[in-house]
Amino acid sequence: MLKQVMDLLGGRVAPSRSNGAGDVQLAVAALLVEAARMDSDFDAAERATIRRLLAARFELSPEATEQLIASAEHAVQNATQLFPFTREVCKRMDPEARALVVEMLWKVAYSDGTLDPHEDMLVRRVAGLIHVPDRQRATARQEALAKLAARRDPPSATD
Repeated sequence: MLKQVMDLLGGRVAPSRSNGAGDVQLAVAALLVEAARMDSDFDAAERATIRRLLAARFELSPEATEQLIASAEHAVQNATQLFPFTREVCKRMDPEARALVVEMLWKVAYSDGTLDPHEDMLVRRVAGLIHVPDRQRATARQEALAKLAARRDPPSATD
């Protein structure tokens, strides 16, 4: 490993670069997994919500979605802080996309029917770290709640 570092510093080896798409997908997935874990109960409703959100947002196959979630769980277990994930989101997503990430976080937080204070704190903290203003965070919360309510209460045949 020391040789690799010396080669890199000496200019003998170019730094490896990723395309960024997988990095931002993993970062978003890790934030969603962390939101699900905040109440100490990563339940089936939260997992299904994360699966649905990631598949839709990144146009992933079911297999790719499951692999991304597994990678995100591993990344979260080995992370000591959120900064690497939020930095990647800031670096690779525009402000509108970052606001959508906050909406996704709210959907995960509310997916089990209850907002735990730790989930609320996490969403607020992540929103600050990815530079989503309070007004947009509140709007994202309202959008998430409205969409979740629409999913739970489909219109009846008489509407």
